Amino acid sequence: MLRRKPTRLELKLDDIEEFESIRKDLESRKKQREEAEAAAAGEEAAAAAAAAAAAMALGTDHKSREQMINDRIGYKPQPKAGGRAAHFGTFEF
Repeated sequence: MLRRKPTRLELKLDDIEEFESIRKDLESRKKQREEAEAAAAGEEAAAAAAAAAAAMALGTDHKSREQMINDRIGYKPQPKAGGRAAHFGTFEF
């Protein structure tokens, strides 16, 4: 197998200018993307505050909403028998 001499690379002024222009372009895109993300984060915070206010408003009608859902799906909740006597029969502790 023949071995060739290493290739010599030379840095030219045109290459440096091209690199600088590409770097500036990438930095400007990055800055625009960060600004867009910051604006979106602000909108998300406002939406979260509105959702929290809506949840508080729903909290007052929570039982009626739950009852409406139960009626819609046909669920009739039965009260559970509580206390130790229900679990252990007639034994008293």
